[in-house]
Amino acid sequence: MSKKAILAALVAATAIVQGAMAQTNIQVFYDFGKDRKHVTTTLEGFYGDKWGNTFFFVDYDYGEKVNNEKVSPRGTYFEIARCLNFWQESKAAPLSIHVEYNGGVYKGYGINHAFLVGTDWFIHSKDFRNTLNLKVLYKYIHYDKPEIGDRPRSDVPLQFTAVWGMQDLFNVKGLRFSGFADFWWEDHTVAPSDGDGNRKWEEAKTSHIVFLTEPQIWYNVGQHFGVDNLNVGTEIELSYDFGTGKGFWCRPCLGLKWVF
Repeated sequence: MSKKAILAALVAATAIVQGAMAQTNIQVFYDFGKDRKHVTTTLEGFYGDKWGNTFFFVDYDYGEKVNNEKVSPRGTYFEIARCLNFWQESKAAPLSIHVEYNGGVYKGYGINHAFLVGTDWFIHSKDFRNTLNLKVLYKYIHYDKPEIGDRPRSDVPLQFTAVWGMQDLFNVKGLRFSGFADFWWEDHTVAPSDGDGNRKWEEAKTSHIVFLTEPQIWYNVGQHFGVDNLNVGTEIELSYDFGTGKGFWCRPCLGLKWVF
C-alpha cells in the first residue's frame, strides 16, 4: 500500500543526526477499489545508521472469500531497500547507492522476484519539512521464460521513482502529505474492467509500461488527547496498466496508522 511513504522525512532526520534513527508503523486500510473492497494491513519500517538507511514494508490483503465471506488473507507483498551512503560528511552526501528487492504471492499467481540497483538523490527544504528523493534504478525481473515470443520481457530494464514528504502541510501541525510514484518498463498482460472490477479477458492485450503512484495524507489526531502515535488518513492508488488492469485506475482508501 504505502510502499515508501515515510522514507523521505526519515532520510532527512538521518542527515541531521548521525547514528541510529528508526521508525516502525502499522497501517490498516479499507480499499474501496471496485476490484478489491477489502482490508489491507501494512507493516512498515525505516532504520538509519552511519552507512545509510534501510526501508521495508509488508502488505497483507484480507480478501479471500469462502461462501461469499472474507475469511483469510488472499495475498502478501514485500519490499526491502537499502540506501548506501559512506560519504555523509562530504559534498556528495545527497547521493546514495540504492539496492532493492520486491516480490509477493497472491491466490492463483505470484509476483515475480525483482532486483533493483541504482542511485538516489535527496533534495530538501532548509528546515527539512519538505523532502524529495529521486531514484534511477536498473530493474531485473526474474521469469521462468525470459521472452514473450521473440520479444524480451522488458525493452528498457529501468525504473524511475520519486518519493516525497511534506510535514505540517498548510502550517497545520501534524498534517502530512507523502507518497511515491514509480514508472517502469515490463511486458505484461492487462485487461479492461467490466465496470464492476472484473476483467474482460477476451479484450486482453500486452502492455509494455507500468505507472503507479500512491499519495497519502495523514493527520496526527492523537496529539489532541495525548496519544501521538495515532494518525488517520487516506491513500489513493492511481495507476496505468498496473497488475492486470488495463488503462487508468483509481482506488481510494481510508485508514489508521499507529507509529511505534
